[in-house]
Amino acid sequence: MGLLDELGLRPVINGAGTLTVLGGSALPDEVLEAVREASRVYLDMGELHLKAGRYIAGLLGVEDAYVTAGAGAGIVLAVSACMALKCPEVVETLPMTGGRRFKVLVQRPQRNMYDYIVGVAGAELVEVEGSREGLEGALDEDVCAVMYFAAEPHPEGLPLEAVVEVAHRRGVPVLVDAAAELPPRENLRRFYDEGADAVLFSAGKDLGAPNDTGLIIGRKRLVELCRRLGPHSYERSGGGTRVFIGRPMKTSKEDVLAVVAALRRYLELDEGARLRAWEAKVDYIVSELQRMGVEAVDKIYPPGGFSHPRPSCIPRAEVKLQSQAEAEAVLKTLREGDPPIHLYAIGEKIYVNPQCLRDGEERIIAERLAETLISRGLRTGH
Repeated sequence: MGLLDELGLRPVINGAGTLTVLGGSALPDEVLEAVREASRVYLDMGELHLKAGRYIAGLLGVEDAYVTAGAGAGIVLAVSACMALKCPEVVETLPMTGGRRFKVLVQRPQRNMYDYIVGVAGAELVEVEGSREGLEGALDEDVCAVMYFAAEPHPEGLPLEAVVEVAHRRGVPVLVDAAAELPPRENLRRFYDEGADAVLFSAGKDLGAPNDTGLIIGRKRLVELCRRLGPHSYERSGGGTRVFIGRPMKTSKEDVLAVVAALRRYLELDEGARLRAWEAKVDYIVSELQRMGVEAVDKIYPPGGFSHPRPSCIPRAEVKLQSQAEAEAVLKTLREGDPPIHLYAIGEKIYVNPQCLRDGEERIIAERLAETLISRGLRTGH
């Protein structure tokens, strides 16, 4: 009997995506081997982070990189680094600022459920209009950074290139939250090439590293400060030892090597073949549901934003019901089945995201979803 059985846990079929609440990722063999290698030895964590960061930077062709405890930790460290660039003495006190005000600007159309994390560093998140004039007018002496959310390139807001142009003219760094913006693989460099000073990724999603890992890539001066503020940095002064704001955001030696191995593998994957495999799973689900009499089912490419799990380049199967209550009832039935199936809904529409499906699981989803709809006597919408 395995440990999952002893704990009474059932693996789920994940038709929702690389969600944190479902574990983020399943680790490939190369990543597991890196974890095993790291688990057998002790390492100087400072040296490990430095050399791993340089190795990752070399793979991507960027100035520097740093492995974090998830994209959220990356936001805290990057904002903290921007605060320290502006006022070096706060390095030792963050998130307490000694009364000094630090502001991070974000365009109003880009507000989302994750932006509060900026405040964990001790900074104040300030909304600005999504226009050149709005951004320029808000860039006062208290601003330490501009935050850009790659998942929200709202048509009413400024694009990243314009944000970088305006902010850099005033000497203000730009941070990009690109947590779940993989694939496409080109995004590993895209935002950096567009001028961002630091780009924050979750390594525990499509990259295939453990769910509690992330990655900062960016300009050397900023990444070096992130490393200094991180969990494995300390300084001795006045007979004592001081640690910094990143101490609770600890990464293990296993985490760091896992991210390196995951990234190296990711860069070698056939991205076109992955997309074709996802499309084939969606096509199968759509055709099977139609064959079994389910109406109003189609393959769609979801719009941008946080309504759909990111990224938006992956097709989804969509089933339209008559009401949100019907959709939620169907999802609940699927979650309570054996094996549990996790899909997601937006209003009265149910979606299947193929990104995390293992081969053959699309067949189980099609069969169970059709059975559930028919057994509940539900009509699909038009």
